Amino acid sequence: MNNLLLILLLIFAGVALMVVLGERFAAPADPEKMARLRRWLIPLVGLMLVLSLVDYYL
Repeated sequence: MNNLLLILLLIFAGVALMVVLGERFAAPADPEKMARLRRWLIPLVGLMLVLSLVDYYL
């Protein structure tokens, strides 16, 4: 049980560190770049779901 709490504490600390550093040093997102990413992201998520269903049923 102590190992589980230690792992959860380390994960929480890592996520908190990423959030703080991301807010401090991240550059604002360019709308054009975000549109290009969104154009690819939605079909790739759909493909991932279909492949996951195929893997589940085979």
